[in-house]
Order: sequence, then C-alpha cells, then structure tokens
Amino acid sequence: MNHWLTLAAGLEGIGLTRSWYALPLIVVISLVYSASRHESSELIVRRALRLAFTIGAFMFAVMLVLLFLSRNT
Repeated sequence: MNHWLTLAAGLEGIGLTRSWYALPLIVVISLVYSASRHESSELIVRRALRLAFTIGAFMFAVMLVLLFLSRNT
C-alpha cells in the first residue's frame, strides 16, 4: 500500500494529477468532432471512442517524453 502512496506523491510532485482535467476535454472533443462528421449515433460513438483513444495515447506519449527529458537534465 505504501508503494501506491509514494507513487501518488510523486505524481503530485511533478503535476500529473492535473492531467485528469484532460479526460473530459478529450471526451467532448471526440464526440463533437465525430458528430460533425457522421449522422448515425452508433457510428458517432464508435468513431469518438477511437479518436479519444488516439488523442489520449498521443498525449500520454508526449507526457512520457517530456518526463524523460525533465529527469535527465
């Protein structure tokens, strides 16, 4: 259990807890973009989920690169 507390404290120290604010933005952006491209609600949801995953994966990759660069300076 202490491992998780240490991890949470480390995330707080580098500001990663603020990244939770990105989740609602990713969902809303994905839904609005998909709804502007398609009319079927089933297709909108499928495309929005795929786009949300893509955006989230890209943001996570950039975060890891920045974290790596900041630790090795």
